[in-house]
Amino acid sequence: MFLQPKKIKYKKIKKGKLKKLEFKSNTLHFGELGLKSMCSGVINACQLESARKAIVRKMNRKGKIWICVFPDLPITSKPTESRMGKGKGNVTHWVSRVKGGTTIFEICGIPKYTAIEALKAGSHKLSLKTKIFD
Repeated sequence: MFLQPKKIKYKKIKKGKLKKLEFKSNTLHFGELGLKSMCSGVINACQLESARKAIVRKMNRKGKIWICVFPDLPITSKPTESRMGKGKGNVTHWVSRVKGGTTIFEICGIPKYTAIEALKAGSHKLSLKTKIFD
């Protein structure tokens, strides 16, 4: 199963709004090379998992990878062709809010050119504009 919280206080919460640009965590804490978002938005848990798989595949399962964001925001939707009203819809998927400049993945333990290739492959799976940095 994809990333999602084990236990939450409220089943359905309001999404809120994200600021356009806010460069907060644009430094590396664990790895040598990182992938950061250039704009704010949301990343689906499925997108995050497929990006992680693509990165691991390009790394040939060597080195170490850190995922720095976690999908903790439930997104609800009502089924198609259902009438208006009767409450909020069921939780369909989980997303993570990402501000501009937030580090998404960090990598270490492999050569730099391989790491850049791997992060590029992972960035194609995400819906946001991203940048590789060290």
